[in-house]
Amino acid sequence: MKILYEDANILAIDKPSGILAHSDKTESKETILDWAQRKYPKAELAHRLDRETSGVMLLAKNQKTHEFLKKQFQNREVKKIYHAIVTGKIKKDREIINKPIGRSPSDFRRRLAGRGARGEMREAITEYKVLKRFEAPVSKNFSSCALSGVPVGTLGDKNFQKLSPIKFTYLEISPKTGRTHQIRVHLKYINHPVVCDSLYNPNTPCLKGISRLALHAKSIEFKNLKGQTIKVESPLPPEFKKVIK
Repeated sequence: MKILYEDANILAIDKPSGILAHSDKTESKETILDWAQRKYPKAELAHRLDRETSGVMLLAKNQKTHEFLKKQFQNREVKKIYHAIVTGKIKKDREIINKPIGRSPSDFRRRLAGRGARGEMREAITEYKVLKRFEAPVSKNFSSCALSGVPVGTLGDKNFQKLSPIKFTYLEISPKTGRTHQIRVHLKYINHPVVCDSLYNPNTPCLKGISRLALHAKSIEFKNLKGQTIKVESPLPPEFKKVIK
């Protein structure tokens, strides 16, 4: 695990895609928290990233620091920047998505913004700006082809090529609140879901060269226990660099 920042109380790591932040009791693989607690037994997660999301993640080495960082998150004092590649061409260069998030009525794993959401509707605000619009080939690694409505296996290579390239948009995203799956839910709500999102975008082709959720926690800015403002950045994953060059 690559360490991006460390002091006596706080640890910032570069989380790889595909690793759980903490145990969900469904598998025995080591989590980020397991790794941290081997060296710092009292370590706690200051916040969480979804399993398939990569990038900078904060941990507190002790309970006092955990409470200190938790208050910053609750007071919206922590500044987070994400980079994402989404399906389709977003027309607006900048936008603020202000839409409460509730639960999906059909899948306990999913959250939902807009019509049909159930349970408590929690405030959720996401700001984005477009970094690049581009066209690129799609991957064959998808469960069904939303572009044609034809199941995989019935499209030969010749017909597959007719589907490529398609439009994508590369975004910089600043979530102002911290709801579960917030970025993924809001981008789904505006009909530009994150590329290769198996939960919120399961029936759309992945971008060729991307085989994971195309969401990366690029930077985080917070105060340490000395009152100093610290900004930690995570390098863009190589697969992102290749497709947006």
